[in-house]
Amino acid sequence: QLHVVESGGGLVQPGGSLRLSCVASGATLDYYAIAWFRQAPGKEREGVSCIGTSSGTTYYTDFVKGRFTVSRDNAKNTIYLQMNSLKPEDTAVYYCGVATFGICEWYRGAYDVWGQGTQVTVSS
Repeated sequence: QLHVVESGGGLVQPGGSLRLSCVASGATLDYYAIAWFRQAPGKEREGVSCIGTSSGTTYYTDFVKGRFTVSRDNAKNTIYLQMNSLKPEDTAVYYCGVATFGICEWYRGAYDVWGQGTQVTVSS
């Protein structure tokens, strides 16, 4: 059974950086598509980024493009989200989701395995 665990969140000042990790166990991620979603209080969960299979194709929503970078390390069975130039609007719980059919999509239903999330707070 595939499980994923997010880590790396915390409190950071505007303009700062964080790197989130999504570590998998129970199965390899190298042929799955992995997405990062986030949910702020009172808001819907929204897609942030997705990385495809081991070919490494990446996708970003407009509000993070140019600031965030998603990558994978298949040897470590880990997906990363490097977040730079963080803004208060980025404050949310960040989740990774796994699409075991291997295709990135922007709707939650495409992802059948989710982690518990990691809190990112951007504040002065």
